[in-house]
Amino acid sequence: MDADLLRRCGGGCLDRKDIGAVKRPLIAATEDLPLPRQARSVAKRERILEAGRALFRARGYESTSIEDITAHAGVAAGAFYLSFRSKRQLLIVLMNELTERLAALDLRPAASKDMQAALREFVAALFRTDLEYYGVVRAWQEASLTDRELRAMHAEIESWTHARILSVFRKLQTLPHARRDIDLPAFAQMMDRHFWSLLARAATLTPRELQREVRIAADVMHRYLFK
Repeated sequence: MDADLLRRCGGGCLDRKDIGAVKRPLIAATEDLPLPRQARSVAKRERILEAGRALFRARGYESTSIEDITAHAGVAAGAFYLSFRSKRQLLIVLMNELTERLAALDLRPAASKDMQAALREFVAALFRTDLEYYGVVRAWQEASLTDRELRAMHAEIESWTHARILSVFRKLQTLPHARRDIDLPAFAQMMDRHFWSLLARAATLTPRELQREVRIAADVMHRYLFK
């Protein structure tokens, strides 16, 4: 995401420390990951990650095999196991990458003469940033249906994203014309779940359909948060 996006909307940016203080779940930290050291092996690992993102987007989790991934990446099966112990572990690493991307986003809201337009641009920028991970979310939710540990990991991630969204809404509430008498935690939870659902469905939507969904989400935020 463009780090200056909301600053360009007008007005001064608010402090980022409250948002940044929310700790990201390190879901790959407990994984016994093989770590290739040679440059060629590292390059192959990146190709495998790219193949995983592409195939999970196109086919989902269950319909994608390790053989499919290695064929798409143009590597032998041995190269896969030098970097990952299973397809599940690859998915965890990709989901961890997504949380890293989300953690790096600049979520500081700023005042604007047209907050509706500012929120539309803001939400659209978030989804543009994570375009290549739409399929990862789809695969993650599919795999979580039968994997209790993944469901527990996702609960941690959702708690984190909910806290970040709530921090953003609290900042927005300090801006001119913001409503003061609303249940921000409940609204943040509702929008968080909606965004995760939209991320999972995004791989099946046309660009125009996705643009419409993003615009609607931003407009709901504007109507609820501002007078």
